[in-house]
Amino acid sequence: MTNPEAATALEKARPMQQDDVRLFTALWPDERLRARLGRERDRWRWPPAARPVDDARLHMTLHFIGAFARSRTAALESALEALPIAPAILRALGPELWPGGIAVLRFSAAPALAELHASIGAALQAFGVALDARPFAPHVTLARRARGATPPARPVDLEWHTSAFALVESVPGAQASYRVLRSFGAG
Repeated sequence: MTNPEAATALEKARPMQQDDVRLFTALWPDERLRARLGRERDRWRWPPAARPVDDARLHMTLHFIGAFARSRTAALESALEALPIAPAILRALGPELWPGGIAVLRFSAAPALAELHASIGAALQAFGVALDARPFAPHVTLARRARGATPPARPVDLEWHTSAFALVESVPGAQASYRVLRSFGAG
């Protein structure tokens, strides 16, 4: 799935500075879809070490940005606001257990989503953000440390209608959380 010699954004990301925020862009589900994603997560059988993702944190990452100067966030928001966003319908392809014990729900790569991913990537590169070298694989992470988990046997019937994305801050701490800084488009 990935080229082990290719440098990823995580490997190239600059270290956090005092004025930095930790950012990413994502498709952010509405409450109804988030509840549905939570039900799909709950259909799995998890080993004791698994760490299922809380409902409030379920999302589809488009680009991981990492450490970013807080003082440049408004300029980044302006650049993201200028991007065209076409409506997309994403269909769940099914559950998968990825290397490293990451349990995901994979989604189709609709052309509009691929275009959005590319345009956000170009905007981020203009800000000096290193992009992940791996191909984009649309998914929602359902759990980490999930080696040995058993995915549900019956197929997933789920569609995600979207015409928006979000700039999200990952807030560190004992109860780390995500905070949507701004949404772009008509969700």
